[in-house]
Amino acid sequence: MTSNKSILEILEKVKDPEIPVLSLVDLGVITDVIVEDNSVQVKMTPTFVGCPAMEYMKAEVETALQQAGYKPHVTITFEKPWSSDLISEKGKAALKKYGLAPPPGSQLFTDLEILETAICPRCNGSNTELKSPFGPTLCRSLHYCHTCKEAFEQFKVV
Repeated sequence: MTSNKSILEILEKVKDPEIPVLSLVDLGVITDVIVEDNSVQVKMTPTFVGCPAMEYMKAEVETALQQAGYKPHVTITFEKPWSSDLISEKGKAALKKYGLAPPPGSQLFTDLEILETAICPRCNGSNTELKSPFGPTLCRSLHYCHTCKEAFEQFKVV
């Protein structure tokens, strides 16, 4: 009998199209897996409403499961809202290695000032400033590090 763990191992190979070092599992958009014989039901929750990559990611999940011999049923749902707390520790490390500051935990999010500063993923400096809350995608903001003099993006707390 196939376990959810083995399905998640298959889905670890499916990467976020905007951040290819991050699997959909580590991003936390895979919110439920149900295995029944050869059929696998997967629920996915977008990081943001209207995420333009969701249909692409859904197709990639279906392809990965089909190639592994399963009959996939993939649903995009908002039953369980996505939050940046769903990003795994492995995912946060991958974001940092990729050059994106990972989001702080939402338990730290008590004031809007948290959006203004971020730890630089290049030098670990904290002398940073928010340049724009709007990055290249809805889930990222732009920052500048005064220590290493580099601009960087931070994955937003949601």
